[in-house]
Amino acid sequence: MASMTIPDQMRAIEISAPGGPEVLTPTIAPTPKPGPGEVLIAVCAAGVNGPDISQRQGAYPPPADSSPLPGLEVSGIIAALGEGETRFAPGDEVVALCNGGGYAAYVAVPAGQVLPKPKNWSHIEAATLPETFFTLQQTLIERAGLTTGQTVLVHGGSGGIGASAIQLCRLFGATAIATISSGQKAEYARAMGAAHTIDYTSEDFVERTRALTEGRGADIVIDIIGGDYANRNLKACAYGGHIIQLAIRGGAKAEINLGLILMNALTVSGSTLRPQSAATKARFAQALRARIWPAIEAGTIIPPHIMTFPLESAADAHRAMEAPDHYGKIVLMVGDHERSPL
Repeated sequence: MASMTIPDQMRAIEISAPGGPEVLTPTIAPTPKPGPGEVLIAVCAAGVNGPDISQRQGAYPPPADSSPLPGLEVSGIIAALGEGETRFAPGDEVVALCNGGGYAAYVAVPAGQVLPKPKNWSHIEAATLPETFFTLQQTLIERAGLTTGQTVLVHGGSGGIGASAIQLCRLFGATAIATISSGQKAEYARAMGAAHTIDYTSEDFVERTRALTEGRGADIVIDIIGGDYANRNLKACAYGGHIIQLAIRGGAKAEINLGLILMNALTVSGSTLRPQSAATKARFAQALRARIWPAIEAGTIIPPHIMTFPLESAADAHRAMEAPDHYGKIVLMVGDHERSPL
């Protein structure tokens, strides 16, 4: 492929001040230059995620050495290579976990966080992969040790993280129980591979989880709620179970019974992906390429439900993500290598 003409400036979305979706402002920004060991990606599509909303609200500031622009995952085309980078070539179609800056026509990313775009997925579909699967590689697979025969309680089973976790359970031979809030979301969670769904608006997820596991409880609980879910998650766990805390949408503070942790040998772990080192993220990428990428290209892992918005409508994308009927993933359409990013 012929080399790209890279403009000095690019379309982007900036956060004008902490606040609601309206603070996401279309702008023209300097095009980043890839540093040593980095690649510059011409962005075709950018995924929208919960941490983007937290950053917009002022609750999740980017690391000091990262772009202040939002956006943690993209799909696109290698436009240029930083000094010493030989793993990719200009024109390669890729996906990437960004440290920030994904809501833009170009983003510079450490090459270790870049993976080939699955050939059977479009750029819009592929933009949904990095943030969720890097997160789950770190937590569900490596920390919690997902394996055949386990039962996993997935809160928010119709969301980006939830649906991906359900698919990984199916891939690893584990049983996923998903909490949802509507019939439509239950249908989607089952389509992703959930064996059972629990409507948390009308059912007690602790009682239902124990009933579905013949009183044993879940081996792993994936929680994005926090708050009063914390103690209930302990009660829903099997002996030796592991609770993964990925977000705290229901509140950061909770009163828990430490006796449940002691008596049932439970593990509670929390993690954020963005502050991890480049070497750690590169290790996650290598593990995903070895086991998960082949499943994607074989069609075993399928694309999520996707809602798309133009880059300049990022505010509307955030409004849609915060709406109670949202499920699946939201993607910003940015551009492709055949038309000018400006």
